[in-house]
Amino acid sequence: MKTGRKQTSRQFITLLLSTVIVILASVMAQSRAADRIKDIASFDGVRDNQIIGYGLVVGLPGTGDQTTQVPFTRQSIENMLERQGMSPSDGNVQTKNVAAVMVTANLPPFSSPGQRIDVTVSSIGNANSLRGGELLMTPLKGVDGQIYAVAQGSLIVGGLDATGQDGSRITVNIPTIGRIPNGATVERSVPSDMGGVGAVHINLNNPDFTTAKRMQEAINEKLGEGVARAVDGGTVTVRAPDQPDQRVGFMSVLENIRVEPGQAPARVVVNSRSGTVVIGQNVRIEAAAVSHGDLTVTVRESFNVDQPGAFAGGETVITPDTDINIEEENNRAFLFNPGVRLNDIVDAVNAVGASPSDLVAILEALKRAGSLKAELIVI
Repeated sequence: MKTGRKQTSRQFITLLLSTVIVILASVMAQSRAADRIKDIASFDGVRDNQIIGYGLVVGLPGTGDQTTQVPFTRQSIENMLERQGMSPSDGNVQTKNVAAVMVTANLPPFSSPGQRIDVTVSSIGNANSLRGGELLMTPLKGVDGQIYAVAQGSLIVGGLDATGQDGSRITVNIPTIGRIPNGATVERSVPSDMGGVGAVHINLNNPDFTTAKRMQEAINEKLGEGVARAVDGGTVTVRAPDQPDQRVGFMSVLENIRVEPGQAPARVVVNSRSGTVVIGQNVRIEAAAVSHGDLTVTVRESFNVDQPGAFAGGETVITPDTDINIEEENNRAFLFNPGVRLNDIVDAVNAVGASPSDLVAILEALKRAGSLKAELIVI
């Protein structure tokens, strides 16, 4: 009797462990398929703001603007010297260690005075390189004309420009653009209401009606029925507390709710400049037969010289000789069955050795024939 009870107990434990494993596998599969709201959407009112300013970079080793050709650089230097209590006697400043630049930065949401942000410095004159330069104090303004930050500091330039005395020159990357990590100090904050009174608005990064509906259902399941409402395919409105301390905690819970996004529409994206082709997972092709080959025509010109004998009294004649050769690759045709998937498309194209440009031509022909069930986008 004891042996039977032990076997029954072991069987029960084995069955229980198997059930737990199945449940855990299911939960893990669901968690892998779902994304957090903060990864697929953004909150209305929580955004970066672009700021910009005009400044001068000094200390360049002779690679700055040629002030004779860039008058606004010379004028900026004169204005700076006048603000420092000095004025050029002849009013004609000639220097190559200064460059006029535009300074840009993104002001993150909830930035407070005293915080530091990164800035990008770009030459707008004819400077050869900004390497080794120092940005002078530059106010950064928003679209409303108000000063939101002040930038200053030493540049980090990834590019290189070198010129020899014989006129030879080598350039690596872009030497006329640099960055200053933590190069600007925030002087003014941008107020944010995070959606308004009584509600927050969630904007999907990629508007989709299925994703918006699933987001509404996931939020209502987590926070209560009727809390969230999908306004359209790109916006979901959620009731939220008005008190700032309560809203921060509410937003923390809200942005970590997981939602399974809807599948993207069937698209084929072609980069005409680089030849890159990206085929989405939902692309389908109806029945079609494709034959693709290359025709090469080679024309060679040569000249024969006919020279008469010493006592023939004739003239030397040059006659052209043209040789035309035509070569055509004997590529096999391949057949697409109805409803083939991405792997079938790639395998069929690779089987005939088609290049990216050939693949683009095949996809365009399939789209024109009505067999490609996807949107063909050329960028």
